[in-house]
Parts: sequence; structure tokens; C-alpha cells
Amino acid sequence: MRQYPIYSVLFQNLQEKNMSFDEVFNHIENFMKLNTSGNYRLMVGTDSQVHKTHTVFITGIVIQRVGNGVWACIRKVMIPRRMTQLHERISQELSLTEEIVSMFTEERKNQLINIVLPAVYHGATFTMEGHIDIGTGKRNKTSEFVKEMVARMESMGVEPKIKPNAFVASSYANRYTKHE
Repeated sequence: MRQYPIYSVLFQNLQEKNMSFDEVFNHIENFMKLNTSGNYRLMVGTDSQVHKTHTVFITGIVIQRVGNGVWACIRKVMIPRRMTQLHERISQELSLTEEIVSMFTEERKNQLINIVLPAVYHGATFTMEGHIDIGTGKRNKTSEFVKEMVARMESMGVEPKIKPNAFVASSYANRYTKHE
């Protein structure tokens, strides 16, 4: 039987593996410093996939300079069992998103805001979003959880986004959940 690291706070992307959160934060800061008058969206979201013997959770962190590029990375967590209950899985996805969001302390958020602050009167912006892989459509099995999950994101002071606007969870992170 394979053993999975249930908890890891290491991040990766196509260029780098085993990044600490401090390294991720430095990448975000440096990306924003390339254009201090940009419109920035810092987005965090998690998706999951149930496999034969385990469940994979991928949390994506994306900093987007609207209309002008992104820097992104993921964190992978494996739970060594099949999590087939939808509410449990959605709740776990959100807990992992909340964990990463909480790493962006007030001090760290202020560091990022201070990058764009001098250009705020020239249109520079910074927002932080929590992308939740749920939707309100009648056919969407997750619609009954929307209020609960949105309230959890709002309580952290983060703008919640659900499908179809939750692309970090539903598209970026989703791409990496398929691999075992």
C-alpha cells in the first residue's frame, strides 16, 4: 500500500518544485513590481478528484495582472481514502483554500497593496478572491452549499467567486487533479 503525504505546504508550478509559501509570496510580489500600476487579482481556489484509493486536492494560487499575464502555482494534498460524500469534499476544498488565504496575513496583504498604492489614482487595483468550485444552476449538485461556502469566504474578508467565475478552482486546479 502506498503512503501519501497528507499534509504538505510545498508549492510547485511548471518552472519550480518544492517552493515554500515565502517563496510563493516573493514571486507574487516580484510579479506585481514589474508593473506597479496594474489591476491585480490574487485568486485562491481548490478542486478535488476521487481516485480508486484516494482523493486528490489541488489548491491553485494565481496572481493576474488583468489583460497582461499571470503567475501561478499549485499545492497538492492527497487524502488516503475515497471521499465520495459531496458536502464533505466541497467543505474540505474550501478548508484548504481558507488555509492558503490565511497565509496572506494582514501584513502580507498590505505589502501587496503598497505596491499598487502609489498608482491607485491612475487606476491601479488589488483584490483578493476565493474561488469555490460550486454553482447555483438547477442541475448543479453543489447549489445547496452555495450560501454556506460563500459565507465562509466572506468571513475571511475575501471576495467569493462561484462558477462560472471560479476558474482557479474549476479550471486551473481541476487540470491537476486528474493525475495520480
